[in-house]
Amino acid sequence: MIKIIFCDMDGTLLDGDGNMPPMFDDVVGEVIKRGAIFAPASGRQYSALLRQMGKYIDDFVFISENGTFIARHDKEIWSSTMKKGDVERVLRKGLAIPRCYSVLCGKRLAFVTREWEPYMENMRQYFTQCKIVDDLFQTIDDEDIIKVAFCDAERGDAERTIYPPLMTEDGPVHVVLSSNYWVDVMNPGVNKGVAVRRVQRALGIKPEECAAFGDYLNDIEMLSAVGYGFAMENAHEDVKKIAKYRAPKNIEYGVMTKIKELLDKGLIGA
Repeated sequence: MIKIIFCDMDGTLLDGDGNMPPMFDDVVGEVIKRGAIFAPASGRQYSALLRQMGKYIDDFVFISENGTFIARHDKEIWSSTMKKGDVERVLRKGLAIPRCYSVLCGKRLAFVTREWEPYMENMRQYFTQCKIVDDLFQTIDDEDIIKVAFCDAERGDAERTIYPPLMTEDGPVHVVLSSNYWVDVMNPGVNKGVAVRRVQRALGIKPEECAAFGDYLNDIEMLSAVGYGFAMENAHEDVKKIAKYRAPKNIEYGVMTKIKELLDKGLIGA
């Protein structure tokens, strides 16, 4: 039986306009009724997840910031704070990349500079709680940073413009391509898969009792950490290669389709 369902947001659960599936409450309500748990697992900020799913704050497990912050009942289960020297080094590398926009991610608050102002509305989809500061380096001294995010806000081609130069830092830190727009940097060995295993241990749930849905490279470890790993039909080809199962495209609400199938087969429940 599947006791918990981990699910990426952008490109997976959400449609092409970033909207929730219209049948979400009904389907997830049945999952909860059967004693199972739904767990959004996203590169988005915790507060951004609550904006769309806040009424489930006591029902869901929330994995945010690509696995660096986990919460349940609005209480932290686990987080991974980066070393200040690592944050400063990767931030300098990002600032040297032309037209690359940086975000310092705290546990519940993100920090940006005023260069973000033309793109602030779009950025707040991912970082609902955001503060504009004059100096990001000063923020490093004042705040616990769990992730540094870099965005190709103008071109949407992060795989070619931002990812290659930042990959020179991979090793001392973990660099992951999260979408066409975003590259995330966090502590080495930290990813959504690590977060999934932390949740499994905390709740006493076995990998074979878990399902997960994802579409991009930051979902690979998560899909590998569960018994039922679904790649969306619109997923990156490298994700499709490792996933055991497929789900229809996000714009076709493929996550809901597959969860309903699992419910109909009696495979979801405590």
